[in-house]
Amino acid sequence: MAAGATPSARRRERLRRWWRRRLATPLEAPLPQRRLFLIPTRFGLGWAALVIVLLLFGINYQNNLAYVLAFWLFSIGVVALLRGWLNLLGVTPALRLPREAFAGGEVRLGVVLRARRPRTALDLHCDGACGRLDIVDGVGEAELALPTPRRGLVGLPWLRVETRWPLGLVRVVAWVSHDAELLVWPRPLEEDEPAVRHGGVGLEAGDFAGLRRFHSGDSPGQVAWKQWSRTGVLATKVFSVPPRRQLWLDYDACRGDPERRLSVLCGRVLAHHRAGDRYGLRLPGLTLAQGEGDSQRRRALDALARFPATPREAGR
Repeated sequence: MAAGATPSARRRERLRRWWRRRLATPLEAPLPQRRLFLIPTRFGLGWAALVIVLLLFGINYQNNLAYVLAFWLFSIGVVALLRGWLNLLGVTPALRLPREAFAGGEVRLGVVLRARRPRTALDLHCDGACGRLDIVDGVGEAELALPTPRRGLVGLPWLRVETRWPLGLVRVVAWVSHDAELLVWPRPLEEDEPAVRHGGVGLEAGDFAGLRRFHSGDSPGQVAWKQWSRTGVLATKVFSVPPRRQLWLDYDACRGDPERRLSVLCGRVLAHHRAGDRYGLRLPGLTLAQGEGDSQRRRALDALARFPATPREAGR
């Protein structure tokens, strides 16, 4: 923690460390018995109250049937508690992070649970997102929809795994701690006039480049019929293919506040990537050389996501 942290921040950090050390299980580690917590449900509390009432009734009136029913319900509750505890014991959780995430949307966080034997009705909770899975053949997978309200490097909330199987009398709960982070790209924003600076001018599409010898299969529309009428030799017209544009996406050429500029640049990166253009990116304090392809797209979007909230911080 930074030296200038406030006392409240220090207390929160100490509490977080204590929580992780005492209660939570690290990611990709089997859930141990000391990290499983049994929390009774309303149905379970009602079940326990019914057992107590039947037991008191049997004691007060010396009713053997009440004794039998009370101990029968009690034994069922104990067995259900044990089965639920064993249903979660030894499960190994893992995360599968999404490859792409844009601000203002949501991402699908993959959760993978592994165990040696089948498990039933395991519930997943993460920042309000819920899912359920069964472990079959040693592995079970589910996806949780998490909102991404802002761009930048976002720490993912901890995962909670629980089960109410088989009767719903108790919740067997385990918390899973991790340091996973997700780089969220800006929200793409299209504009009528892209803020780009061209690095060169190419030929227009359809410029005539010359003639070549006719080959079987050439389109009749490309055959130089006038040339054939004069010389009697079939030839095919060749048209030049314009070179891909070379562009610079410039932060200073955009209008609006910093977040809007980043959103516009994000939309331009996606558009020029789809068009196959060769482009570079200029941000305050950072220049990304011109390139193309998926690697250039990811580098540009990562740079936009990591750009500081205020341009002044970029030059430091």
